[in-house]
Amino acid sequence: MSSISEFAPAENVEAPRVKHASSGVAAIETIDLWRIYHLGSLEVAALQGVNLRIEQGSFVALKGRSGSGKTTLLNCVGGLDQPSRGQIRIMGEEIGGWSERKLTEWRRMQVGFIFQSFGLMPSLSAYENVELILRISGVKGKERHRRSVDALDLVGLTPWMDHRPFEMSGGQQQRVAIARSLVNEPKLILADEPTGELDSNTAQEILGLFRSIVRERNMTFLMVTHDSLVDEFVDEVLILRDGQVVSTLDAQPEQTE
Repeated sequence: MSSISEFAPAENVEAPRVKHASSGVAAIETIDLWRIYHLGSLEVAALQGVNLRIEQGSFVALKGRSGSGKTTLLNCVGGLDQPSRGQIRIMGEEIGGWSERKLTEWRRMQVGFIFQSFGLMPSLSAYENVELILRISGVKGKERHRRSVDALDLVGLTPWMDHRPFEMSGGQQQRVAIARSLVNEPKLILADEPTGELDSNTAQEILGLFRSIVRERNMTFLMVTHDSLVDEFVDEVLILRDGQVVSTLDAQPEQTE
């Protein structure tokens, strides 16, 4: 039996792109992107020649069944996983050949991550959870304070900044995680099932907050999700199946009163 690595590259089809904006250099671009895992003598292709282009300032959802390659693609875009072959360009820069040290510095300064499990330090307050990111980045005291307060204010958590995670609701904890992802003023936000542990009303509030942040700060937001609620908030829904982007769906138009 032929191994996956012997397969011909994927067809050179035009990469799906968000129609919301066009600004020359894409925020995210992948070219014939493969990620192959080796399990003993078995090769499993999580990504199979993904061609993708997402413009700057776009809010995009990535959907697909479990095992379709969504999280693998997100991890490759965020430099948390290395592709087997192909290219990844973020804001026009090819990140595939970067050292782990350079990737770590880049993630720290230019990428915000949001996860389903929130990932907060339970012994720290909301303010301290957010400020910690700036401490790690070497930001000075007064600037740390200003940016931490601004990030918490942006997500509506100023009254709860001294509360610890166990004193907050799930929605409030996710807002802390969002503030933490924004405090370094990144160009790109990557989220993995950020509404997965929230009820539908809270999820809608969080998705509305995401959309506002994208619009106000011209950030690019790529979100892996199974949540059907996202369709009315995002600019585009990308469908991943068996390691390939198979279709794109225009998002629902924003409601106007």
